[in-house]
Amino acid sequence: MSRVFVLRGARPLGGPPVDLLVRDGLIEDIGTGLGAAGAHVVDADGLIALPGLVDLHTHLREPGREDAETVESGTRAAALGGFTAVHAMANTDPVADTAGVVEQVWRLGRRAGWVDVRPVGAVTVGLRGERLAELGAMADSPAAVRVFSDDGRCVADAVLMRRALEYVKAFDGVVAQHAQEPRLTEGAQMHEGDVSAVLGLTGWPSGAEEAVIARDVLLAGHVGARLHVCHVSTAGSVDIVRWAKSRGVRVTAEVTPHHLMLTHEEVRSYDPLFKVNPPLRTADDVQALRAGLADGTIDAVATDHAPHPLEDKDCEWAAAAMGMTGLETALSVVQAAMVDTGLLDWAGVARRMSTAPAAIGGLTGQGAALEAGAPAHLVLVDPAARTVVEPARMATAGRNNPFRGRELPGHVVATFYRGTPTVLGGTLAEPAADLEEVRA
Repeated sequence: MSRVFVLRGARPLGGPPVDLLVRDGLIEDIGTGLGAAGAHVVDADGLIALPGLVDLHTHLREPGREDAETVESGTRAAALGGFTAVHAMANTDPVADTAGVVEQVWRLGRRAGWVDVRPVGAVTVGLRGERLAELGAMADSPAAVRVFSDDGRCVADAVLMRRALEYVKAFDGVVAQHAQEPRLTEGAQMHEGDVSAVLGLTGWPSGAEEAVIARDVLLAGHVGARLHVCHVSTAGSVDIVRWAKSRGVRVTAEVTPHHLMLTHEEVRSYDPLFKVNPPLRTADDVQALRAGLADGTIDAVATDHAPHPLEDKDCEWAAAAMGMTGLETALSVVQAAMVDTGLLDWAGVARRMSTAPAAIGGLTGQGAALEAGAPAHLVLVDPAARTVVEPARMATAGRNNPFRGRELPGHVVATFYRGTPTVLGGTLAEPAADLEEVRA
């Protein structure tokens, strides 16, 4: 297949329409009236061009839970969502706490070929919070791990957390904390508030998240290391991160699409689709998260894509697993919550869904500006499209998407990874596709 493409009439970051000439994995030129011998022309009239999206927080489940997701199915879903890189979380079976396991995940990603897969290494052996995992060996492995997290569990021991921060500082790594004080959340089922009281479900107080973040920003500031806060969900957490940044602490934070849109009111249905960790919070929290993302206090949007087998969600609330899928709906939710409300423009979306997460994860070649000479990781989005979410038609093996049946704005119609289309016309691009003249 020729590797020369002309994307005709695309609007980089929502700006004026131009042509993008892509050759051999790079953006060769940007202008008007571009062409090249043998080029495949993609009609991108009216489409927004963004750098390929980067997810800091994806659960691909492999190895060990291939009934929930595989690297192949998860990265296909990522491509359809406009992503060209994902960070695969460590809570697999076996846990990604050794150089051997992270290299296995990395190689599975390379074999699948849909996106860059960067494994996240566990902070502690077996995620048990007792002793540090092989952080240096994972960093030195072919997977070149730079993000470490016990996500799903909090590194609750302050001394252990300090040691992890000190260790990763040596190679400019980052510890990504799942902020959940375990004693305050024993048996918790949802956000602690008036709705949990009415429903009779054990509540999960906001302070259980905020207390850990407050402790950890103090530790990070003390040792001068990088801290990343996973899935911030409360207004108080936003305030703490803002305070820490104002004092020069090297802290970054992420928010999920579902925490930008949904509230604990959804739980009144007792539908396990809305059971998630951290839980859906109040409308005031949602507004604070949107404001924090808009003003840069929160650096990135990360999906926390967490697929589960049907039986783990199609059951009573108390027995249901926590987690939601999100790779294929993330950009649409961000458009609805941030762009269509006037809180962000498309350049702001690019910073928070591509540039910032690539920088936090230490990814080279991802998150680059759309300019001549840059790697051709890019996505074309139709902002005027409206799509009803149908999980059964998604590429992910998980069907637990909380936006099921809802109409969302925007649609990813093309994704280019290393200059090659992985998605065209809104569907996965097959190698045998006829690309002589295609409509993105």
